[in-house]
Amino acid sequence: MTDETRQAGPWDPAFEELLHQTLPRLAARGPLQADASLRAAGLDSLAMVELLVQVEQVYGISIPDENLVADTFATPAQLWDVVSALRAGRSVDAA
Repeated sequence: MTDETRQAGPWDPAFEELLHQTLPRLAARGPLQADASLRAAGLDSLAMVELLVQVEQVYGISIPDENLVADTFATPAQLWDVVSALRAGRSVDAA
């Protein structure tokens, strides 16, 4: 599959840009893939906190403590699922 034929994720461009800014190694891999490992892209505890703060600020949400687990931050798709649910006013099951 070439870069031109890869399907974009369900997120908006701001989300992809936010991930690329926080995890430069992720940006170096090309277009953001839904199942990309954020940990393999350099997400450590410090980067997780930075990403959390940025996501909450950009989207005007607060991720509940019970969702602050590694599974939430495992892939772009998993993080976006939490973000989009909170933006829509839905509760999020803990991972």
